Amino acid sequence: MGQMLGCIQVDQSTVAVKEQFGKFEEVLDPGCHCLPWCFGYQVAGILSLRLQQLDVRCETKTKDNVFVNVVASIQYRALADKASDAYYKLSNTKEQIQAYVFDVIRASVPKLDLDSTFEQKDDIARAVESELEKAMSAYGFEIVQTLIVDIEPDAQVKRAMNEINAAARLRVAATEKAEAEKILQIKRAEGEAESKYLSGLGIARQRQAIVDGLRESVLAFSENVPGTTSKDVMDMVLVTQYFDTMKEIGASSKSSAVFIPHGPGAVKDIATQIRNGLLQGESAMSS
Repeated sequence: MGQMLGCIQVDQSTVAVKEQFGKFEEVLDPGCHCLPWCFGYQVAGILSLRLQQLDVRCETKTKDNVFVNVVASIQYRALADKASDAYYKLSNTKEQIQAYVFDVIRASVPKLDLDSTFEQKDDIARAVESELEKAMSAYGFEIVQTLIVDIEPDAQVKRAMNEINAAARLRVAATEKAEAEKILQIKRAEGEAESKYLSGLGIARQRQAIVDGLRESVLAFSENVPGTTSKDVMDMVLVTQYFDTMKEIGASSKSSAVFIPHGPGAVKDIATQIRNGLLQGESAMSS
């Protein structure tokens, strides 16, 4: 009924282009408008003022001859005060924007190698936005924002990059593992050296205590038993030590020690060998 009476409704965030006998008359804002058709008035079309987004995928080559797919996201909208330009000057807005994006990306990316392309994607986005802003403002459109949302190399290149990254990480891990093993070996050697040092101190103190005890025993026995010599006392001590040793060996079921020659008479030979060794050592020191 409204159209028969020449009334139309323009929705919010849109404008209508009014013509009279095919000639542009004015831009109608949101609301109700009267267009008497009998005088040749009509609505040529409706133009949305809402923010729109266009994703453009562009294939190009980097400076180091790697083919990549660059995905740019363009956010744009028509300007209300230039609605006539936006409606009449462009027949296909998306194709026009896509052509400018292709031109800028294919002029910028070939100047950069692959790593620099990833690092400077914000610079590429600014270059695309600047070029689009200058070009599309003449057609009544505003470029709100331009984003480079993805840079996708060829699958084989991506696989090679992942392998290089994995190899570098494995090399770092191997270096860290070797360094850790080196530290462990150093600490283990330091611990063994300290243990042997302390064990040596213990053995030295033990032998010193044995020597002191033997000396005191020899002196006490010589004083209490007249006529005995130090040699007699040492022979008796050696026999006592011999029987103590045999007792300890016999008490162990897993002992594999063997004394050759075996018998109490062998103690005398052992004592003679020790005594001769000490006399030879003293003569060598005196000479």
